[in-house]
Amino acid sequence: MFAIKAYFVAFIIALAVAYFVTPYVKRFAIKVGALDAPDARKVHTCPIPRMGGIAIYLGFVLAVLSSMHVNHEVFGLLLGGTAIFVVGIIDDLMQLPAKVKLLGQIIAAGVLVLFDVRIEWLTNPFGDMLYLDYLSIPVTILWVVSLTNTVNLIDGLDGLAAGVSSIAAVAILLVAVQMNFWVVAVLTAALAGSAMGFLQHNFNPAKIFMGDTGSMFLGYMLAAISILGTVKSAATIALVVPIVALGLPIMDTAFAIVRRYSSGHPIFQPDKGHLHHRLLAMGLTQKQAVLLMYVISGCLGLSAIALTEVNSNYGVGIIIVLLVAAVFGAKKIGVLKATGSVKSH
Repeated sequence: MFAIKAYFVAFIIALAVAYFVTPYVKRFAIKVGALDAPDARKVHTCPIPRMGGIAIYLGFVLAVLSSMHVNHEVFGLLLGGTAIFVVGIIDDLMQLPAKVKLLGQIIAAGVLVLFDVRIEWLTNPFGDMLYLDYLSIPVTILWVVSLTNTVNLIDGLDGLAAGVSSIAAVAILLVAVQMNFWVVAVLTAALAGSAMGFLQHNFNPAKIFMGDTGSMFLGYMLAAISILGTVKSAATIALVVPIVALGLPIMDTAFAIVRRYSSGHPIFQPDKGHLHHRLLAMGLTQKQAVLLMYVISGCLGLSAIALTEVNSNYGVGIIIVLLVAAVFGAKKIGVLKATGSVKSH
C-alpha cells in the first residue's frame, strides 16, 4: 500500500511542479536570451523560448526526494541526471559543439557507473545468463548515451518529445508495478508526471520548448531507470521494454543513419527526412502529426508490456512483426528516401 501511494504521490508532485514552474522558466529563458530561432529545418516561424527542461528537472527531483528513500543507486541517478541537466542548459545557452556535448553525455553516463548503476548481465533466451564483466562499463555508457540522443533527436515538433517520453515512462511504470519493482515505479511515475506537466505548455501551439535541457534529461533518465530494473529482473526484458516503448524515436534515428549513409551525406548532418518532417510534407498539420505519433508510441508501449507476459518465442515474434511493420511504414512514408540536408541545427 505504501509503495502504491508513493508512486501516485510522485506523479502528482512532479506534474504540479512542472506545470506551475514552467511559466517562470519561460520568463527566465527570455531574460537570458535562450530563444530557439526558426531556420530551414525547423517548423516554427518565430523565436520560442527554450530551456523548459528546467521545469521537468525540478518536477522530477522534487517528486523523488519527497516520495521515496534515496539510496546509493538513486543518489547516483539523481547526480548523473543533474550532470546531463547542466550540459543541456549550457547547450541551450551557447550551442555546444557536437563533440563537447557528446563528452558531457559520456561523463554523465560515467556517474552512473561510479554509483554501481550498470548493466552487468543479460539473459540469454536460449541458455544461461551472459555476464558482461569488463564490458559492463562501455555497454552501460553506450546504452545511456544512445537513449539520451534518441529522445534529443525526436524533439522536432510541439509536444512530441514530451508526449513520447511520457508514454514510454508509463509503459515502464506499468511493467515495474506488475513485477513489484517499486523503486523503478516511483522513478518512472515522477518522470511521466514531470513530462506531462510540462506538456500542457508545450503542446501545439507551444509557448516554450524543452530544449536540450529537457530532451537529454528525459532520454538519460529513461535509460538510467531501466538499468535499475535489471538488478532484480531478467536484464534482457528490463532493457527491451524501454527499447520497444521508445521504438518510434529509435527507429527514426536508425532510418536517418541509413538514409544519410546510403545517399552519401554525413551521418551527423541534419536533414528534413525524419518521420515528423515526412508527415508534414504529406499534408498533416503539426497537431495531427504529433497525435499520430502518440498513437504509434502508445501501440509500441502496449507491445512492450505484452513482451513481459509471453514466453521468449512469442516475444521474438512480436519484435519481428514490429520491425517488419516499421520498415514497411518507413518505405511508404518515404523516411528512407534521401532529402536535401541542411547545415543549420
